[in-house]
Amino acid sequence: MIPNTFIRRLSWLALALAAGWATGTAVAQGTNPRNSRNGDFIVAVVNTEAVTSVEVTQRLERATAEARRSNATLPPADVLRQQVVDLLIDERVQITFARDTGQKVDDAELDRAVANVAAQNQLTVPQLRDRLREEGMEMTRFRNNLKDQLLVERVREREVQSRIRISDADIDRALDEQRKRASADAQMNLAQILVSVPEGASPAVLAQRQARVDEALARIKAGEDFSKVARDLSEDGNRVAGGEIGMRPANRLPDLFVEGVKGLAVGQTTPAALRSPAGFHILKVVAREEADPFRITQTRARHILLRTSDRAQTQGVVQRLDELRRQIEGGKRKFDDVAREVSEDGSAPGGGDLGWASPGQFVPEFEEAMNKLADNGISPPVVSRFGVHLIQVLERRKTTLEPKEVREQIRNQLRETKYEPAYLDWVKELRLRAYIEMREPPL
Repeated sequence: MIPNTFIRRLSWLALALAAGWATGTAVAQGTNPRNSRNGDFIVAVVNTEAVTSVEVTQRLERATAEARRSNATLPPADVLRQQVVDLLIDERVQITFARDTGQKVDDAELDRAVANVAAQNQLTVPQLRDRLREEGMEMTRFRNNLKDQLLVERVREREVQSRIRISDADIDRALDEQRKRASADAQMNLAQILVSVPEGASPAVLAQRQARVDEALARIKAGEDFSKVARDLSEDGNRVAGGEIGMRPANRLPDLFVEGVKGLAVGQTTPAALRSPAGFHILKVVAREEADPFRITQTRARHILLRTSDRAQTQGVVQRLDELRRQIEGGKRKFDDVAREVSEDGSAPGGGDLGWASPGQFVPEFEEAMNKLADNGISPPVVSRFGVHLIQVLERRKTTLEPKEVREQIRNQLRETKYEPAYLDWVKELRLRAYIEMREPPL
């Protein structure tokens, strides 16, 4: 079954499609749904915006095509149609809200967005204008649609982020979990003396085994070398190596061993034997390497971001960034020059430079791709909720964070996990405040 998140991936404001430019966002006031050309009619009125049957059909076709590509199972036709209608309404309430905020998109940013749409479709801007005119859309309307998209993306980030609350208690809990994981990642080299006890041993055998382990403990406490006692008395396969089992992560050691040596310094031995189904164990901490949860790798990267409106447009953007990547890697163009020219991110004037970043600072898709890159490597196109990125890693460094920096890093990570629920709550509230009129299809 296709979840709503699948449909949402197709919906991020389809205002400039690679195949079919008109979006049907005509002002609803005064429109007669029974007189629409080409059999089109208004499905819903949202504030002053109309959702038309043509749009619904286009989205259904794209959802079906995407499901076929990803081998997903579609819900029943009526359920899928309602999901698409709901998401088109979600888009309209976001558009009208964004317009009402008074935010502005400057002409230079809009010109860059138009040029990118043209390039994604292998057109010049004049050719794009001609193509739009053939499809019945003037460039002014197309620019207004793109402006709406940019406004919504900007307002959405601001509004959703402002709703996410991370308390000190949330951070403290996450820190505790991080410390536990670091403890599990610690590596230890333990040596052991094993005195085995057969299953179902009689009291006499058990007493004999206990006497052997007592002898081992007495010799160690008297100052005898642990490794010599292990070679003499241990019944473990590692006794020839003085009982050492080698450096291993704590999570690959028996819980009995980890708990038994907790609090022991390197060189210390358990004061009493530990009992397991295998028998008696005397343990010595030979070496310990603690994982430091506050020592991290920071990455300095830069990126080129092209924004997208929906999945259909994303494919064209990916192709364009692939071509730009080949040109950069082939030495025909420089990464920073391309970023200044086409990137639709605030980092564009600086050649896409994002500065030094700690883990958790970027959205997961971006960070995962960045972490796989070697220094100076360039990623394939990476899709995130912001659009499609080309990423280049410039350098990395190891650093130990101050407590304040650790808390801020965790705050960023927690904010990302809460983004999707906060977004859904925001859209739900916008819908509750909006004027929405559902219309029956014409007879």
